[in-house]
Amino acid sequence: MANAPAGRQPADLGDAPRPVATPDRTIHMIGNSHIDPVWLWPWQEGYQEARATFWSAIQRMDEYPDFVFTCDQVVLLAWVEESDPDLFARIRQRVAEGRWVNVGGWWVEPDCNMPMGESLVRQGLVGQRWLQSRFGRPATVGMNVDPFGHSASLPTVLRGQGMDSYLFLRPGPHESDLDGTLFWWQAPDGSRVLAYRIPFEYGSAPGPVDFQVDKSLGQLDRSLGDVMVLYGVGNHGGGPTIANIESIHRFDRMGSFGRLRMSDPRTYLDTVLARGPEALDALPVRADDLQHHAPGCYSAHSGIKAWQRRAQHALLTAERWAAVVAVHDEVPYPRAELEGAWKQVLFNQFHDVLPGSAIESAYDDARDQLGAAVAVAKRVVVRAHNVLARQVDVPFEEASQPVLVLNPHPWPVSADVELHHGSVTGAVHVVDDEGAAVVSQPVQSRATTNQTGRGALVFRAEVPALGYRLHRVRFAPEPAAGPWSAGPPQPLHVDEGVLENDLVRVELDPVTGWLRSYLVKATGLDVVAGTAGAPHTQVCADPTDTWGHRVVSYAWPGEDMATTRVVVRERGPLRARLRVERAWGGSTLVEELVLDHDSAVLRVDATLDWHEPAHLLKLRFPTALASPRARFGIPFAEVERPVDGAEEPAQGWVDLTGTLDGRPAGLTVVMRDKHGWDVSPGEQPSIGVTAVRSPVYAWHDPRLLQGEDVYTYQDQGVQRFAYELVPHDGDRHAGDPARRAEELGQSVRAQLESFHPGPLPRRRSFASDGGGAVMVTALKGTEDATDGPGGTDLVVRALETRGTTAHARLELPLVGRTIEADLTPYAVRTWLVPADRSRDVVEVDLVERPLGTAPGPDGDDPAGDRAAARRDAAPPGEVPDDAGALSLSERVLSGGVTDPADRRDGEPAPVPDAPLA
Repeated sequence: MANAPAGRQPADLGDAPRPVATPDRTIHMIGNSHIDPVWLWPWQEGYQEARATFWSAIQRMDEYPDFVFTCDQVVLLAWVEESDPDLFARIRQRVAEGRWVNVGGWWVEPDCNMPMGESLVRQGLVGQRWLQSRFGRPATVGMNVDPFGHSASLPTVLRGQGMDSYLFLRPGPHESDLDGTLFWWQAPDGSRVLAYRIPFEYGSAPGPVDFQVDKSLGQLDRSLGDVMVLYGVGNHGGGPTIANIESIHRFDRMGSFGRLRMSDPRTYLDTVLARGPEALDALPVRADDLQHHAPGCYSAHSGIKAWQRRAQHALLTAERWAAVVAVHDEVPYPRAELEGAWKQVLFNQFHDVLPGSAIESAYDDARDQLGAAVAVAKRVVVRAHNVLARQVDVPFEEASQPVLVLNPHPWPVSADVELHHGSVTGAVHVVDDEGAAVVSQPVQSRATTNQTGRGALVFRAEVPALGYRLHRVRFAPEPAAGPWSAGPPQPLHVDEGVLENDLVRVELDPVTGWLRSYLVKATGLDVVAGTAGAPHTQVCADPTDTWGHRVVSYAWPGEDMATTRVVVRERGPLRARLRVERAWGGSTLVEELVLDHDSAVLRVDATLDWHEPAHLLKLRFPTALASPRARFGIPFAEVERPVDGAEEPAQGWVDLTGTLDGRPAGLTVVMRDKHGWDVSPGEQPSIGVTAVRSPVYAWHDPRLLQGEDVYTYQDQGVQRFAYELVPHDGDRHAGDPARRAEELGQSVRAQLESFHPGPLPRRRSFASDGGGAVMVTALKGTEDATDGPGGTDLVVRALETRGTTAHARLELPLVGRTIEADLTPYAVRTWLVPADRSRDVVEVDLVERPLGTAPGPDGDDPAGDRAAARRDAAPPGEVPDDAGALSLSERVLSGGVTDPADRRDGEPAPVPDAPLA
């Protein structure tokens, strides 16, 4: 039987040779099952499906000795471990045999644009450590088959987690300018991974695989020779079927497509790497995002975006304060609580949750899970703050209320602090730790009662880096002559059309309620001059589905919301607040414009009450700039994109820089909770933010919305967000948008305190990055419980934020240490800092392993014995040409070869670090 029949293959055919005419290529058939733990079903259903799918994979292994299963998403394995120990024991056995291959290394397949850089680190920190602890080996291949786009900085994170390669599906050949299948993907910091775009689909139908292979070969780069094709029933699970496997054996015997081989991604990639440096150097290099598939996901379901951002900031803050008191006061570091909270956050970054594309009930679960994570973080923070506060020396002072202001950021912060306190009759004022007056003014209390139990004010606090400062509310009028902490307040004017201080003059258009002038007095630059009448709010019908499939831009003309009222809400020495109210249909938008007496930055607090199904609202910021260029903040970096109106993801900020009358000028918009942006050309180039979209939940075009069905539309009701406008004279980094975004996402905290003696001073910093180009993104306790004399060992991570080579001086008075290092553009570096000063500071990777010690694919031995394993697994009569090759990660770890992804011709050599003090 030269050509085997369809269906079950006869068991006694043996290993007949393929026809000589068989195409000369090996197709690595990757058996897998992409499982969406949440999508058109709740997570509880995904929990069960993981168990059912994994049992199916184990049964196929029992039936077919050559079958190999590839698995990603560590949470699925964790679910099976806790619910079915027998199945998990079988999986461990197959992993040891090399027939169950874990890849990906992340807790879930998250959205890869909207999580913070630190969240992408935590995906692998949790996932890789879990794999190492259960199977003795982490993943070396990154795999995110289903997310809708991939941030340009992902190679930085992958390489820092010990992964040298990356599999993905989207964008497809029809969705981007990306050519080919296999290429080097390079991050802004120069990190590279070997990337493989999965052809056609990551999964297949349950029957024969010929359709899957046909379609895949039609999309593959023919010059590659050997290729990978993924098969197996997915999304709701299932995995490779008997019919799949039998057909692979049949078509292999017939020589239909070439040599079909049961394989896994690591094995295929090792064959590529074995081709040698010349072949690897000839591969194309991609130094950009991998976009776009579904741009509507950046704005679908505002709630999940806001809940996620809040939870991420809350946990990073909790880690910092928990680390402070763990070292300073030997309070046990809450590893288990924080890890559990992070797992809730990471799970809800899944690519059908965070993008807003799941069913409505999924967001009830997401809200509860993220709320639980925030509750954990708040408890950790409040405990730490009280542990410190009780030790601060607070002498008794008649007619005053002590207030401790605590700064979560590792750089000094100047912040307006809103405080509710015990109400008193008459005027009050605020002084700092030295008794000098700080600028303050009364504000409306949140307690709307006829009692006098709560007063409210706002005051300026200058707080040390990751530290605290004592203030007092004195129950007396402000002294006219000072002394002042930072000088007396500067003149500040506000009426229904103007906000003005010594630095800027902001004028409003009475029709649109938006800016018609934003004059910076020192430079004479007005970035919005001549834009009066240009729209700020654009409401238009949005017939696109939840994902925004096939959308290129949401920058369509729309109707302005009508300005219904402008009223001055606050007028005082510290700040002015102007309230602009608008309406359209059944919806309202309130924007409160806030200008401090000593700042050129305009903050806007927005409250949107939205009741428009299948519509969207763009907030647009028109400018007078000529020849503009756009930069977008992304996780751990920034990228330039065309000024073409395309809907793009951004994180924290977007900048437009050009010229005004031949002089450099620009405008940065810093925004909390929103991720869908455009930068549009025209006579008045503008930055646009998709503030809200309201598609039907989990609606996928081309299904039509019709008939007797009743639909629920997203984002109906009230949401709140904030943003800042930062004009500049051509240097976007002068306003430090990366730090501004962090401060907008996480404010300082003020705590009412009592009088008591204590050993701590009234002002203190525990850690500082100096506020320059290098920013500390994480300060936490180690994942390993190494607590001992001196408290908890720390992990400190720093990022170069401005695209330059910068010298970092990270001061850690908490442990009496200073780290000095040179960071190349957008570099991410991490150090383990022992609390015990007799031990050295050690640089570690993103999984908190000392550099160069990450285990290879076979566990403790970085090189392992993979060549022999590949020889043993080869079909009879075939010896793979990669039999003596090591993987890219193995070669690097064994020190045998210079990694071509680490250094390319023309790249500068790394700058040596200054000593660790």
